[in-house]
Amino acid sequence: MQRQFINQVLEKVKADKRVIGLAVAGSFITNEVDEFSDVDLVLVTVDKVAPDVDKMVAYAKSFGNYLNGFTGEHVGERRVLICLYDNPLLHVDIKFLTLDEFEHRVEDPIVLFDRDKSLERIIAATRSEWPKPDYQWIEDRFWTWVHYAALKLGRGENFEALDFLSFIRMTVTSSLLQVKNNKLPRGLRKVEMNFDRNDLEKLIATVPSYTSDSIFESLDNTIALYRELRDTLYPLTIQLRTQAEKKTLDYLEGVKKKRLG
Repeated sequence: MQRQFINQVLEKVKADKRVIGLAVAGSFITNEVDEFSDVDLVLVTVDKVAPDVDKMVAYAKSFGNYLNGFTGEHVGERRVLICLYDNPLLHVDIKFLTLDEFEHRVEDPIVLFDRDKSLERIIAATRSEWPKPDYQWIEDRFWTWVHYAALKLGRGENFEALDFLSFIRMTVTSSLLQVKNNKLPRGLRKVEMNFDRNDLEKLIATVPSYTSDSIFESLDNTIALYRELRDTLYPLTIQLRTQAEKKTLDYLEGVKKKRLG
């Protein structure tokens, strides 16, 4: 159904002289499309479309039975319109770019339509690069984040602590595990397929249930996993915040004794 939708879009854009090219990214690049895959389209136009929502939606409506859509501020990308289509029910992300913007990309999409070979020339002349984790940025923040979690647990705000652990899993531990397993650091994307059993079990151990005991245990497991990944991945040039680490862990132990006895 994904390919049927793409063919539908191709017919539309080929007849539109404002469109320079169309490409598809995501699972199509790695040939991992299945019945649950969404469609990630890159539409390159002569004139700037994004972030004008009305123009973005107008294009989206012309491509199929459009149900709903919204721009991707929550993922830091206003140029993406996240759409839901019907008949068939399908999730489609459309990124609207100009030719200049296409030069700066995190991956090389599969070009489906290229009116004058402009996309092909840009891909040949420039390099795509997925953002790598900034190890120093993480280390500078990690122990303050842990202290924040300890505060929430001390007060009995378990939902806040649960949210924190989810944030750390997405932002830190999963991304570092992806790097360790020679994958792009895409957070939790396909971790069940990308990680070996040992790494997956360590990540599972960071997922608590709603009890203080379970959250404290998962926080301890999160810290242990971070330290292990730090030792494995970080170069010697990274400045470790050892004093903040020691003070925070001491404080966490004190909170744990007060709450759990």
